[in-house]
Amino acid sequence: MADKNNTHKKPKFNIFWMYALIAIFLLTMFWMNQDGPSAVETNWTKFESIVQQGRVQNITIYRAKNKAEALLKDTLSAQEITAIAGKQETSFGMAAPVTANRIASQIPSADKFEDSVKAWRADGTFTGEVEYVEGSNDFSMILYTFGPILLLVALWFFLLRRMGGAGGGGGIFNVGKSKARLFDKDNANKVTFRDVAGLAEAKVEIAEIVDFLKNPKHYTQLGGKIPKGALLVGPPGTGKTLLAKAVAGEADVPFFSMSGSDFVEMFVGVGASRVRDLFQQAKEKAPCIVFIDEIDAVGRARGNKANLGGNDERENTLNQLLTEMDGFGSNSGVIILAATNRADILDKALLRAGRFDRQIYVELPELSDRKEIFQVHLRNVKIDGSVDLDLLSRQTPGFSGADIANVCNEAALIAARHKKQAVQRQDFMDAIDRIVGGLEKRSKVITEEERHSIAVHEAGHATVSWHLKYADPLIKVTIVPRGKALGAAWYLPEERQIEPKEALLDKICSLMAGRVAEDMFLGIIDTGALNDLERATKIAYAMVTYYGMSDKMPNISYYDTSGDAYGITKPYSEDRAQTIDEEVQEIINSQYQRARQILTQYEAGHHELADLLQQREVIYTEDAERIFGPRQWKSRTEEIISDEDNRQPQPGNTTVTPPPFDPQNDNQN
Repeated sequence: MADKNNTHKKPKFNIFWMYALIAIFLLTMFWMNQDGPSAVETNWTKFESIVQQGRVQNITIYRAKNKAEALLKDTLSAQEITAIAGKQETSFGMAAPVTANRIASQIPSADKFEDSVKAWRADGTFTGEVEYVEGSNDFSMILYTFGPILLLVALWFFLLRRMGGAGGGGGIFNVGKSKARLFDKDNANKVTFRDVAGLAEAKVEIAEIVDFLKNPKHYTQLGGKIPKGALLVGPPGTGKTLLAKAVAGEADVPFFSMSGSDFVEMFVGVGASRVRDLFQQAKEKAPCIVFIDEIDAVGRARGNKANLGGNDERENTLNQLLTEMDGFGSNSGVIILAATNRADILDKALLRAGRFDRQIYVELPELSDRKEIFQVHLRNVKIDGSVDLDLLSRQTPGFSGADIANVCNEAALIAARHKKQAVQRQDFMDAIDRIVGGLEKRSKVITEEERHSIAVHEAGHATVSWHLKYADPLIKVTIVPRGKALGAAWYLPEERQIEPKEALLDKICSLMAGRVAEDMFLGIIDTGALNDLERATKIAYAMVTYYGMSDKMPNISYYDTSGDAYGITKPYSEDRAQTIDEEVQEIINSQYQRARQILTQYEAGHHELADLLQQREVIYTEDAERIFGPRQWKSRTEEIISDEDNRQPQPGNTTVTPPPFDPQNDNQN
């Protein structure tokens, strides 16, 4: 049976066979289409005899080869060719032409040949011209003949390689091959769970996959089936890709990495072909892990938009992916991991049991997670004793792992820019301000009237937020332009899991305080409150339409978590829309009046704070506490910071560490 299989085994096609056939064809055409028959090679004696017979029309001398070629007045017959040179063959072994009108012979030297020419002219046997050529014309003839052909062949090779690059290399015939990169288990750059800080819950969920790849028999003998696919869902920069690599490193198995956009190509059917090739490679390397990053590029829900009668390549690729994931055996050892930050737009068939039947949420890191992430990224950073990881972790709420890595790198660059020997605490603070708030623009031209208006505006925010229970603790206020903002306030937001209604109202009140201060103390309003009004309006609309916190529309939410859009029509009537607008306006107006009452009560403190801000351009928590007294309500974060300050006393107000630029800050733009 083995001999029979070998007998019928066909050789694999190689593209270079085609190149060889084309080259042979071109050379054959060249030699078969020469201008007339080739010259007959003979010796000098017979050459001289033919010249003396008066049969030569002209002679060409090739100095480089010491060769003479004569053009005859008549044509040599076959018998004469045989007598002169015997059987003549070309370089390909084909018989020479039966007739010829040129003869060639080696000459002793060009100088001695001149004497022979003079003798022939003297006796009248040769009256033609003698042409001297320094080199052989063979190269020029080949260059002129094959030059354009070679250029076309070179261009063809170039185009094939460029087209082959789109298909994973190897030419246009491999355009349907998978572009997945293989990280073998012996890879030197192996990533393990030690390199992934935080994500404790995600690690626990995904540890079962690692254990299955290490000990598959422990599950199969009990009849258990490991999930075929796991989907990592979370905001950008939280470490989804790094976690997938760590799974492969911990399991010590091959790891195929591919982006969702790599499946999509301009050629019809290429995406589906790449999916098939990817799973074929994975089965050969099993047990292994296949990781598809940004799977939403190919896994979007089908049927949302019409194809207009055309062939949707993305949908074909998705269909093939669904088929492959449901096609291989449950215990084949191939596990699919995918990552996305838009799980709501994925096709439901992709998320069903048997495919991606497990979703692992990779959220933004908590306080303890941020500390671990700082420890990982500071391994190769030279820091001094002033750097406090606990304080850095508390001052970076809402930062992802990528943001923290950027903070560490930016702090090192700032320290190097100032010629320091180590990265200090202040460098990290400046890095946080630089990344989130933007670069300071002290050279920006601002009139004194504008500076006073900005100071009054920012002091209004600081005054009102200081006297609200749920307002974020104020840490720093500045009127120095930074990024697109003319002024900014730094807060240390409480990391709450849920927000009570009073907290949202306090947030709206503190946002409206800047506009209220302008109206009360300047008598005018300007465009500086644009960012405040935008955010306050969004919060008010969310309270009414999403959270059911309206008095006239209690316990009603129009928020859609399924990902299915309502379409071009609203899920409520025009009368209900008018009611929503009235409720939002009522919330804004009530908090506007509330902010006015607080500023009226603490008007003297506001003026003192505004004057100090205009004078120093930057104020800190200690300044507000000196003017208004200790804050009545302290958050858990403030209590931790107070304990930290007691352990590590600060030199003074000018060296107080600024907190991160909170996304819910106040921007004058």
